[in-house]
Amino acid sequence: MTKAVFFDWFNTLAQYNPPREEIHANACREVGIEVVEGKLRRGLLLADQFYIDENARSPIKKRSPQEQIGVYAQYECIVLKEAGVEISDEMALRIMQKLGGALLKFDFVLFDDVLPTFEVLKQRSLVLGLISNIDRDIMPFCQELGLASYLDFVVTSQEVGSEKPHSPIFLAALERAGVKASEAMYVGDHYSTDIVGARKIGMKGVLLDRYDLFKEVTDCPRINTLAELMEHL
Repeated sequence: MTKAVFFDWFNTLAQYNPPREEIHANACREVGIEVVEGKLRRGLLLADQFYIDENARSPIKKRSPQEQIGVYAQYECIVLKEAGVEISDEMALRIMQKLGGALLKFDFVLFDDVLPTFEVLKQRSLVLGLISNIDRDIMPFCQELGLASYLDFVVTSQEVGSEKPHSPIFLAALERAGVKASEAMYVGDHYSTDIVGARKIGMKGVLLDRYDLFKEVTDCPRINTLAELMEHL
């Protein structure tokens, strides 16, 4: 029986405002590359997965400056390759430099299905928590966006000193919720980080694939909207 549902933050509950596609397209334009915003979405998601897998293999922040630069360059190359644009590592870094300033000014906005879903889950008396690898306090965002009143707690990598998919951050959430792993569900948009990490400690994982890009994932529930979550409780 499910007693608690935990959620990832970025691309699961919230997204950047303005959208990352717009920010990236503007940065590309500043260095002379024209790219259609709509063609950047898949590349961004695949690049995110690359970064997360690299970080899980070896924390990027602890690598040498040269290795970090290589990861960031490859990230941007993945983004644009999916949009049909091939770039050099040097150009990728130029784009990343342009992005640096823009990403410091971002805000967050919730997806439309978040608050209605949380309302239903609260009516079912479920414990609701947030587990994120973000290295900053996101409670102010939750309060501003009207989400804080639904959440019983927030656990971040900054607080725990451990990132998904490693077990300590998930175990911290279970302790805060006061439930067993078999009684908890984790919803996230990255298979290797969210689903694999949750299942490693015995939690049920649900993959949120908002853009229907990961049809190859068949060994866990895969949903396109949070409204579909009710079918898996």
